Amino acid sequence: MSLHDTADDAEPRGPRGIQSIEVGGQLLLALAHHGRPLPLKDLAREAGMVPAKAHPYLVSFQKVGLVAQDAGSGHYGLGPLALQMGLIGLQQYDPLRLATPLIEELAEALGLTVALAMWGNRGPTIVRVAEAATPVHVTMRHGTVMSLRDTASGRLFAALLPPERLREALGAGLDELATDAPFQQALSEIRAGQPARAEGDAVPGIHALAVPVFDSLGRLVLGLTVVGPGAAIDLGPQGAVARRMQQAAQALSQQLGWRGSA
Repeated sequence: MSLHDTADDAEPRGPRGIQSIEVGGQLLLALAHHGRPLPLKDLAREAGMVPAKAHPYLVSFQKVGLVAQDAGSGHYGLGPLALQMGLIGLQQYDPLRLATPLIEELAEALGLTVALAMWGNRGPTIVRVAEAATPVHVTMRHGTVMSLRDTASGRLFAALLPPERLREALGAGLDELATDAPFQQALSEIRAGQPARAEGDAVPGIHALAVPVFDSLGRLVLGLTVVGPGAAIDLGPQGAVARRMQQAAQALSQQLGWRGSA
């Protein structure tokens, strides 16, 4: 055995794949990235290959239903099998299951308490809490219903849920909030893309910031909320905490099939 053989044997080897599938997969990735049918030359360019090389892959993908070609324009788009696989994949994603380890990571990284809220029959409800190393002693535990007016989680849902969903839980109370000018201004800022914020409104000296998690249809499914002492949280929309929370929420939303942007 030569030194060369020994060095090769010492190198870690991953599972052996089929290169042609990996190459052809770049065409599927390009279609998924653009979200619309593309002509052959554009699709090939996006996948990093010449049209003559891309075409045989597309023919095979059409035969199994991964790609479909429009009869009129000749453009290539995702086929029925790809769509079925996408729907099945989305059904397998549970927002809470995906988000639970995420809030543990955020709590450790930020040194702040991070929670998940979902809309319940009485309003925004805390369903998971990840405590910071030095926990914040506020009423935020599993099952807590957050104030729509005075908490970041509540304002997030008030801004982004359809009015009929809000009325189911609040009834006539929704009309009272409609005349609260500062509250409505806060909702307008959230709808414009800013995080929901609460600066000591519920508990003096305690600040909170909440960002939305969307599903594949653009519906609000979770509120990702960070809570801590006022001195520890910069509530500015461009602050480090806001940026970290928004990045996490967007990544989680994309896992759930959302195709929007921050």
